Amino acid sequence: MRAVVFDRVGDPAEVLQVREVDRPEPGRGEVLVRMVASPVNPSDLMYIRGEYGIRPECPATPGFEGVGVVEASGGGLLGRFRKGKRVAVVNDRRGNWGEYAVTTARQVIPVPADIPDAQAATFFVNPATALALTRHVLNVAPGQWLAQSAAAGALGTMIIRLGRKYGFRTVNVVRHDRQVDELKKRGADVVLVDGTDLPERIRHATGGGAPFAIDPVGGETGTRILEGLAPGGRLVVFGSLSGRPIAVDPRPLIARDLRIENFWLGRWAKQQRVLTMLKLFKTIRSLAREGVLSTERVEEFPMDRVTDAVRRAAEPGAGKVLLRIVGR
Repeated sequence: MRAVVFDRVGDPAEVLQVREVDRPEPGRGEVLVRMVASPVNPSDLMYIRGEYGIRPECPATPGFEGVGVVEASGGGLLGRFRKGKRVAVVNDRRGNWGEYAVTTARQVIPVPADIPDAQAATFFVNPATALALTRHVLNVAPGQWLAQSAAAGALGTMIIRLGRKYGFRTVNVVRHDRQVDELKKRGADVVLVDGTDLPERIRHATGGGAPFAIDPVGGETGTRILEGLAPGGRLVVFGSLSGRPIAVDPRPLIARDLRIENFWLGRWAKQQRVLTMLKLFKTIRSLAREGVLSTERVEEFPMDRVTDAVRRAAEPGAGKVLLRIVGR
């Protein structure tokens, strides 16, 4: 089969290549999926660079999520039930950027026919992260404030729509003035351009600080988000797009009873009961149909143009980039 492979970590545009490899065989509890499409997420790019929490064993194939059709089961009741079904594919083992992929039967989720490939391919990482953070980890109540950085991205806009759906208010931090009006049109309550006085502006907008905040950026932006919390506030860090650490002064951390937590979707999902995850996926399907957890501005590239795809995905302000593995 053909797959995207890298033999060493580094710049994705330099180390990725498409070549013939052996088709994987599913073991017991696993399924073989004929891949249709897979997105290029920031986590994929970090994985290829060797900067992600999971280190690749080269040669490796990237791609943590996608959509495809289950063609075979390696054994087990769940795998047999999944055979022939179109599924969202979560893969933290061998990667989805190939014509076929193998993952556990628990990590493929059937998706209805009325959800198009582009939405099914991005069914898990962003929608599940947005929903888990706001409804499970933080459980933001109606009327409460949630501050977030990287608000103009795909996940950020989902958070804004979840706020409108469930009644919590959002303070959205962006990098450029041109993103302010766009997010307000999408329903953002407050949009602030990042800067040295960001903590003061967050406190002013929320009447004393946000009780909750989420940050995938780190560095100076994450530090300012932390400083904009209300007393007793919680910051959940779930990424490090800047590649720089958050600076923590222990004195206000202690005096104002601030808390910093971490979130990694894959680990969180494995810690949940099966019933919890089934309910989560059911909610994602419903909210995807409503447009609340839908992915906007999808740009597709054939697998042969993977170099162009990763370059595009790394550009500031790019929408969701999708690798089209095979036609349907």
